[in-house]
Amino acid sequence: MAEEKIFKYKGKTLDELKVMSMKDFALLLPSNVRRKIKRGFTEQEEILLKGIKSGKKNIRTHLRDMIVLPEMVGLKIHIYNGKEFVQVNIVGEMIGMRFGELVPTRKIAQHSSGGGTKKTSVRK
Repeated sequence: MAEEKIFKYKGKTLDELKVMSMKDFALLLPSNVRRKIKRGFTEQEEILLKGIKSGKKNIRTHLRDMIVLPEMVGLKIHIYNGKEFVQVNIVGEMIGMRFGELVPTRKIAQHSSGGGTKKTSVRK
């Protein structure tokens, strides 16, 4: 039988990450994310974190530069992409990423087949 794979971030389980202080957690993150945590969160980001910690269900935000923290894992957060709110299920692999990385603002261009030059004028 295959064993269930337990999620780990830099050798720490999710439960260990949740009980860590923000300062200790920041040491595990890449430098650009660590700097943002060291400088502190903005007023809007603090409000979002209070809503998450209070157990609020329907979380909608415009904060695309907010960092995914361990206490957010398992939540469904609606992130604005410039046109609409897109629901994102936060999983462990997203820790340390920014919300903007999870919700693209542009669609991938889908062109129909048959584009390009026509092959009616064939030279002989």
